Amino acid sequence: MNITVCIGSSCHIKGSRQVVERLQALIAEHNVGETVTLSGAFCMGNCQQGVCVTVDKKLFSVSPETVDAFFQENVLDVILREEVDDHG
Repeated sequence: MNITVCIGSSCHIKGSRQVVERLQALIAEHNVGETVTLSGAFCMGNCQQGVCVTVDKKLFSVSPETVDAFFQENVLDVILREEVDDHG
């Protein structure tokens, strides 16, 4: 699973650094570093949104206040569903 966080100027002002730092912590806390790759990208072209984050190319708008819920719903829950599907 690939997570990309926009670090362009508009997203930076909206808290992309805090989002990246929290995602790094959550990935470590949940031991999903083998499954999740976190990277940054400059402007994703959705500057009117919050901090632009993609998970396997699906676009989300995240803020420092919503990053924990975002991670649970769009990363951990997806990983758990994939594990259940793989193991029947």
